[in-house]
Amino acid sequence: MSLITNVMDHSLDDGYAEAAALRKSQGAGGGMPKTLRAKLGLAGGLVLAALVVTVGAAQARVAAPAIAKERQELIDRIDRETETADKLESSVDRLRDDVGARQRAALRQSGGSEMADLVGILSGAAAVHGPGVKLVVNDAKEASSGGDGNPRTTAGFSDTGRVRDRDMQRVVNGLWAAGAEAVSVNGQRLTALSAIRAAGDAILVDNKPLVPPYTVLAVGDGNGFSARFQNGADGLYLHALEENFDVRADISVVNDLQLPAAPSVIVRTAQPSTEKGTS
Repeated sequence: MSLITNVMDHSLDDGYAEAAALRKSQGAGGGMPKTLRAKLGLAGGLVLAALVVTVGAAQARVAAPAIAKERQELIDRIDRETETADKLESSVDRLRDDVGARQRAALRQSGGSEMADLVGILSGAAAVHGPGVKLVVNDAKEASSGGDGNPRTTAGFSDTGRVRDRDMQRVVNGLWAAGAEAVSVNGQRLTALSAIRAAGDAILVDNKPLVPPYTVLAVGDGNGFSARFQNGADGLYLHALEENFDVRADISVVNDLQLPAAPSVIVRTAQPSTEKGTS
């Protein structure tokens, strides 16, 4: 109790009281400066600080319109370039349609219109429709990005439930092997030159990034087509992903699928042969 009483009676340490008394006796107490020189120094400091603040505010006010103008110019430029790109894309689509129409007309004159249609379907250059299967593949509900790039070997579940590019490659190849006549992934028509790759955690189809869920449409002979895929090696692989890693997949038979045409296929190397075959 004596310790508590001492603390209550001497809440401020005696050393503080002695130091305050010493400063007071030496004339070093707080407050405004006492001498004229000190007052002039303080006034000069205040004037300098006010000058710095004023100059900074003036510079900011002068620079603000210029920055806003540059920003607006960049926005306008982006809008113009986007509009130009959209116009060019529309022009490419019109030219593609015109070229296709001219090709069909030329082949029709030579009696080869059916062959032209078949080539357009097989190459992916023509939009198609018909019966087939709709396969929706999605990441596991608890999946997230991360890991060392090999989700099948990491211990944490966060990496094992993601659909990877190699998974989509097997799914698409399995559909082709089962008899698909045309395939698209998230609206991207696949051709003989299409590539399914990865960029980080994203899946790219022909260099265009996709986001889950991945909707794969494949034109084929309906129920038989679906059964062949599911009973094949790649269909069983997809089923194993469902069972072991909770990857979600749903397949259904659709009476009439609509698949878009692929962008123009540019042939850079192959040339038609002019040599006649020998017997």
